[in-house]
Amino acid sequence: MFVDRGEQLKRLNCHVLYTIPLSLAFSNDLPILINRFGVRPSVLTRVPTHNISGQINDVSLGKLRQMVLARAYPELSASDRLAQIPQVFDTPATLDRLCLVSGGHMRSVLRYIYGCLRKQSPPLSSATLEQVIRDERNDMLALIDTDEWQLLFRAVKNRTLQGDNDYNSLLRNLFLYEYRDDRGRWVDINPVLAETEVYQQWRGT
Repeated sequence: MFVDRGEQLKRLNCHVLYTIPLSLAFSNDLPILINRFGVRPSVLTRVPTHNISGQINDVSLGKLRQMVLARAYPELSASDRLAQIPQVFDTPATLDRLCLVSGGHMRSVLRYIYGCLRKQSPPLSSATLEQVIRDERNDMLALIDTDEWQLLFRAVKNRTLQGDNDYNSLLRNLFLYEYRDDRGRWVDINPVLAETEVYQQWRGT
């Protein structure tokens, strides 16, 4: 629709914000799309919980903490929300674990919270969060075949994508996350998968 009917979509006499499939932004049709609309699509990447060398990004982590707490206390200031952590989580470490294991993917943060809330009322415990993470990990492991693991390993090693459909499927299925910073684009494995035995064995080789 965006490629073949781009001219018609441009003619709407109003302000429009189009959300295109992520796969289109990484496809061979991207130059056609840019030509149709006259602008390059803006990609909203994951919040970089870690930098490319693996160190925790404290600024991003702080933003994610606030995003989570704002769901419970939207009317409070940022500092006052932090004081309410014991009302929402058993420890601040549980909140940080939630933020970091999400890899900065907003929908994952909210999905994990919802999964916890289905099991218990706040304050949410570390044990409950770990159970939700294990369920997510097991579901994802059932979807990844040997060839996709090899693609994942190669992408993580090179910190980049090769631009073909196989790699695009890793992004679509949330096996791989893309980040952007001042140095450009880079990718990393979904933190949930980073804790699997198969990935840890590869890292140790």
